[in-house]
Amino acid sequence: MYKNTQKYVMGRRSFLKKTALAAGFAMAMGSALMSAPAIAKVGEPEKEDLKFGFIKLTDMAPLAIAYEKGYFEDEGLYVKLEAQANWKVLLDGVIDGQLDGAHMLAGQPLAATIGFGTKAHIVTPFSMDLNGNGITVSNAVWKEMKKHIEIKDGKPVHPIKADALKPVVDEYKKKGKPFKMGMVFPVSTHNYELRYWLAAGGLNPGYYAPSKGDIKGQLQADVQLSVTPPPQMPATLEAGTIDGYCVGEPWNQQAVFKGIGVPVITDYEIWKDNPEKVFGMTKEFTKKYPNTSVHIVKALIRAARWLDEDNNKNRMEAVKILAKPNYVGADVDVIANSMTGTFEYEKGDKRKVPDFNVFFRYNATYPYYSDAIWYLTQMRRWGQIDEKKPDSWYADVAKKVYDPVIYRKAAEELIAEGKFKPEEFPDFAKEDGYKPPQTEFIDGITYDGKKPNAYIDSFKIGLKGDEKG
Repeated sequence: MYKNTQKYVMGRRSFLKKTALAAGFAMAMGSALMSAPAIAKVGEPEKEDLKFGFIKLTDMAPLAIAYEKGYFEDEGLYVKLEAQANWKVLLDGVIDGQLDGAHMLAGQPLAATIGFGTKAHIVTPFSMDLNGNGITVSNAVWKEMKKHIEIKDGKPVHPIKADALKPVVDEYKKKGKPFKMGMVFPVSTHNYELRYWLAAGGLNPGYYAPSKGDIKGQLQADVQLSVTPPPQMPATLEAGTIDGYCVGEPWNQQAVFKGIGVPVITDYEIWKDNPEKVFGMTKEFTKKYPNTSVHIVKALIRAARWLDEDNNKNRMEAVKILAKPNYVGADVDVIANSMTGTFEYEKGDKRKVPDFNVFFRYNATYPYYSDAIWYLTQMRRWGQIDEKKPDSWYADVAKKVYDPVIYRKAAEELIAEGKFKPEEFPDFAKEDGYKPPQTEFIDGITYDGKKPNAYIDSFKIGLKGDEKG
């Protein structure tokens, strides 16, 4: 019944939008050309009917909003959004053409392109968000961690470092018990953030050794990390299969609502304003359908700004949309806990985190090469890239996968149409794709995307030089 209703809504909206587009196309094109004569108008999409995949996480919001607000159809695109079982199924769907594009882990296009796990040339012209993840531990682990955490006015002092977890892990070792934590995928931000946090607290999260056939990532590990799909995290924690996890929302807040665990830190506190998901397509798709690719990004940019505009005034409306079963399918209260600028740690300890989810501000949507290179440094640090590469290699891979050209075309057309102002985007004439060196990491180490090997060598825990896992 629900699916039939969705088809009817989609069909009716498509009919109305096509009628409106036919009537207003000449006017819109004329207006754009008059306001910016130097910019060539992007042609109509070569492919109109599209299917995009996503995982049930709140950071898929730009896709849901672009659909629900008609931004896709404003671009002449008739999109079907389809939840996927897990990240591997989603990636395979894009590679084999069942999906035209998808909400992806930022590491997926990079890993696929360099051949870690799956070999395929995937590109991203659009970054979907900043921040949005958390690390949660079981109630039993939290009880022990609290003994090593500073308390002020009856509440833990944040950020909570993994230094407080280390005595707990050491106690597990004495008893001969493995300490296990879940993350969502081997090349996920969650894996790298969890590893970063653990290593900053003196805990080795383990190495990969693909040249030796070892892809578990648990060699020399103090903490054993393994894959669990995001929606299954709370149940897996409750069952005692894992002692904690790193995941996106709403699955940290779900642990609080169910009373089964405590989020101890957000990724905003591990690396302030870190890049999170991306929108991925095959290189073949962007070459075959260049106009379609630009129109997709235009719609997503509009959705991202809607999510952030006027100090997040639209967030509760977005929460109600995401709560629908065909999107995230969690309770409104659970999703709202993080999407509306707060985050609840221990039950009742709700704090303001206005930038927990960022979709547009701080140039969140721009595909920076330096973001790509950070992921590649972490792949090398933990052995997924099992040999040393020159700095030039990191830059070359980033430019192969992150596509600011498509993004710029989309942004310039939105400006020409009068929908955006130039100052809402990077200065394209000067932009080189590298953010200034970033300092706001939990371990105090500075990241400069133009010096990846020096960055890798700066860590106490992690592979360096010619070392292998």
